[in-house]
Amino acid sequence: MPSSIYLSAAHKSSGKTVVSLGLCAAFKARALEVQAFKKGPDYIDPVWLSQASGNPCYNLDFYTMSKTEIAQLFHQQQSDISIIEGNKGLYDGMSTTGGDANADMAKLLGVPVVLVVDTNGITRGIAPLLQGYQIFDTDVDIAGVILNKVASNRHESKLIHAVEHYTDIPVLGTVRRSKELVIDERHLGLMPANEAPQSQKFIDNAAKIIAEQVDLDKVLSFKGDATLFSDVLDKKKKGSVPFKKVTKTINNLTVAVAKDKAFGFYYPDDLDMFKSLGVDIQYFDALTTSKLPACDGLFIGGGFPETQLEALSANQSLLSDIKSKIEQGLPTYAECGGLMYLSQTITYQEKSYQMAGAIEADCVMAPKPIGRGYVQLAPTDQHPWEGVAEKIYAHEFHYSKLENINPKTHYAYKVLRGVGVDNERDGILVHNLLATYAHLRSVGGNHWVEQFINFVFSHSASQGNAEQSKTLD
Repeated sequence: MPSSIYLSAAHKSSGKTVVSLGLCAAFKARALEVQAFKKGPDYIDPVWLSQASGNPCYNLDFYTMSKTEIAQLFHQQQSDISIIEGNKGLYDGMSTTGGDANADMAKLLGVPVVLVVDTNGITRGIAPLLQGYQIFDTDVDIAGVILNKVASNRHESKLIHAVEHYTDIPVLGTVRRSKELVIDERHLGLMPANEAPQSQKFIDNAAKIIAEQVDLDKVLSFKGDATLFSDVLDKKKKGSVPFKKVTKTINNLTVAVAKDKAFGFYYPDDLDMFKSLGVDIQYFDALTTSKLPACDGLFIGGGFPETQLEALSANQSLLSDIKSKIEQGLPTYAECGGLMYLSQTITYQEKSYQMAGAIEADCVMAPKPIGRGYVQLAPTDQHPWEGVAEKIYAHEFHYSKLENINPKTHYAYKVLRGVGVDNERDGILVHNLLATYAHLRSVGGNHWVEQFINFVFSHSASQGNAEQSKTLD
C-alpha cells in the first residue's frame, strides 16, 4: 500500500493547509507521484493543493457521499503518497456524537493522522492537549505531530521535551513562525490560487521550508491499512449506489466550461464524469474569449466573479453571445458564481457592473455570508432534467443575494435546508438554463452530470445534431 497521511489539527487556522501545500510540493520535488485530498465541500484549498501536487485534488465528504464512494474514490487514485487535508479540528463535525469528523474519515480509510498544532502561546500545555486527543478515541492512529508557528529555539526545545516526556507521539518537525508562510485570507478560506499571481512562488517557498523543518522520510514511511474500510464496500447511504465508472457513452457532444480567474470551482471527479461519458469539454476564459466555443451545452461553475468585475463586464461580446445562445435554447447549468454572472448586474462595493442579463434579477454583494454550509433540496415539478433524486444533498457558500427578481420566475428546487435564492427556492429556470446557488456533487445519490448530459443530448437530438440511437442509461 502506498504512503498516506491525514493532516488534521486541534482547530481551524492551525496552518495545516500551508503544511499540506509544503508537503505536497516537497514530495513532488522528489519526483514522487503525489495525490492530494480535501475533506468536506471546500473548493479553495483544493485549487492550491492541485497546483502543489501536480494532480487534481479530490474532495471526500460524508454529507454528499456514501462511505463506499469515499473509500473507493480514495483508493482508486494511484500514487506514491496520498495526503488528505482535514477541515477544522480532528474531532469536529456536524454531529456532537461523531461519525462525520476527520477522525471518522481517517478510521474509515485506514490512514494514520498527523496533527499540525499551532504552538502560539503554549509550551508544556501541548502535552495534555495531545494526551486528550489520544484517549478521546483510541481507534484513531495519531502517528505524529508537526509543531507549527514555533517562535524560537528555546520555544522549540520546551515543546519537544514536553511531547517526548508525556506522550509517545513522535515529533515529525517544527515549523518556525514566518511571514513567508502566510497567505491572505478571504471569506472562509484561502485566497484562490488562480487569483494569486505569486502562488507558485509561495508553494515553492513552502516546499523548501517544510523540507528543511519536517522529517520527510519519516512521513513517507507511514502506510495506511486498506483492510479497515472493507466492511463499508457494500453499504449504502441516502439511497446511493456504489461508486462506479460509467461504461455507456454519448459521443459528439461538446460542453463549454468557463475556467479562469473568475470561475474555477469545479469538482475534478465531476469533470471526470463528463469525460467518461464521452463528452468533449471545451474550456474558455470569460475574461478574454469573445464568443463561446461551438458547443451543445454550457456549464459555468462557481468562483469569485466579484474580483474580476471590470474585465467580465468589459467583455460585452461574450456576454451578448451567452445571453443570445441561452435565449435560443442552449442547455446551460450554472452554479453560484455562474448564476451571478448570468444576472443583469452585480453590485460590489457600491458600484454596479453589467453582466449577461440572461436572468431577470440583480446580484448584490453583502459584507457577510448570505448562505453558508450544507443544503438539502427537493426538485419541483418544473425541474427540466429526468431522474432527479427526491432529496439532493449539496452545499452553498455565497456573499451575494438576488434582488429585483422577475416575479414570474420558475424554480427547479424547494430549499429544505439552507438559503438558496430566497430561503424557500433555488434553481432559477429560464429557457433551458438552470442556475442555482447550490454546488452539486455527482455521486450515487445525485447523478447530476448524467442528468444534465441527457438533457443536453435530448435537446441536441431534437435539433438534429445527434443520432437518436445514442442513448445513455
